[in-house]
Amino acid sequence: MSANPPLLSQRFRGYFPVVIDVETAGFNAGTDALLELAAVTVKMDDDGILHPDETFHYHIDPFEGANLEPAALEFNGIDPNCALRGAIEESEAMKDLCKGIRKAQKNAGCQRSVIVAHNATFDQSFVNAAIERCNIKRTPFHPFVSFDTTSLAGLALGQTVLVKACRAAGIAFDQSEAHSALYDAQKTTELFCFMVNRYKALGGWPVEND
Repeated sequence: MSANPPLLSQRFRGYFPVVIDVETAGFNAGTDALLELAAVTVKMDDDGILHPDETFHYHIDPFEGANLEPAALEFNGIDPNCALRGAIEESEAMKDLCKGIRKAQKNAGCQRSVIVAHNATFDQSFVNAAIERCNIKRTPFHPFVSFDTTSLAGLALGQTVLVKACRAAGIAFDQSEAHSALYDAQKTTELFCFMVNRYKALGGWPVEND
């Protein structure tokens, strides 16, 4: 692969960034239900500019024995029993996600996928717990490495709250749409791309190695 122009596989040490957002029925990834998951991949053009690419989105039925915290459901507005959600089993969602990400990762020439999220530890813990419950052996995701847009936005924009960071970056954000995994994943992707591209525009990448 040529280093000029730069390719996605060379930008993040061989990692393939996948922006993820989850909506859950609580804060404990081991006991509380995963109810919605959205993932957005990114692509790099010939000028080395990062853009949102493919979207994956699932409404998920609570796994057997899952805890459903009323306060969490009130906060995100999800009714797990609503048939109109079109929810599918957790195993079906996670297997489809992993299959799609492995394909995209391979097409990008990357060796492993890395979760990008706002407060990434939370989302990563729920993804890891779901993958373990579903007994998925070929997970594309690194088990503990993540890129946290909260920290990146604090450094680049002086803001850590997603809506405030987006607005500081000039990205429109409708708070009435917030706390939807799909909307938040899309906005987090826009924010991540903005920060990566801004760093490049300021001369921060590529870095010449001796």
